[in-house]
Amino acid sequence: MDSIDRIVSSMQVTAKHMRLPVPEVQAVKDIIGLSLEPAIERLFGVLPSSQYDAFLARYRDEYVDLNVTPTPLFPTALAVLEELKRRQHIIAVATGKARKGLDRVWREVAMSDFFDASRCADETRGKPHPQMLHELMAQLQFEPHQTIMVGDSEHDMRMAKAAGTYAIGVDFGVHDATRLTTAGADVVISDLNQLPTLIKTNAEEIL
Repeated sequence: MDSIDRIVSSMQVTAKHMRLPVPEVQAVKDIIGLSLEPAIERLFGVLPSSQYDAFLARYRDEYVDLNVTPTPLFPTALAVLEELKRRQHIIAVATGKARKGLDRVWREVAMSDFFDASRCADETRGKPHPQMLHELMAQLQFEPHQTIMVGDSEHDMRMAKAAGTYAIGVDFGVHDATRLTTAGADVVISDLNQLPTLIKTNAEEIL
């Protein structure tokens, strides 16, 4: 899903509400994928604990309940998921969102049945630490060489490399192809339709 605009809007509105400097769009885009604590620190520095707690509560309310900025599916995303499930791939989510935020977007699009497992940033260590992927692989009983991470941020690629998995970057989200490759992407695609073919044609090499 393309949640960039909602994240940017929610972060800017929360900063204004908290009387903090309102961050530029690119600055917010660069923290997408991180869990909220390091994201907030990158944007605003280390806040006093009471101010941080208030910011966190307000941002979560803004993103989950108050902000009406659409988060549409990327073109062909549904068809690609359907094809991957038809091929009996096991699909999981490793996200910088909190569980409440992931549950919200799943309710909006009724797509949770596509996914066999998930980890959120408030349940384990956040990206780019590899713990999310380690826990998902352990739960689903896969080894790193059997696992592919698909993501649109440099934080996703660094997590994949730290976990020892293959990393596919998509360049129509947070970061461009150069940043994804620099962060460790094994390949970068510009269209989700490329994903099933890429997995199929590279199965022996990747898995």
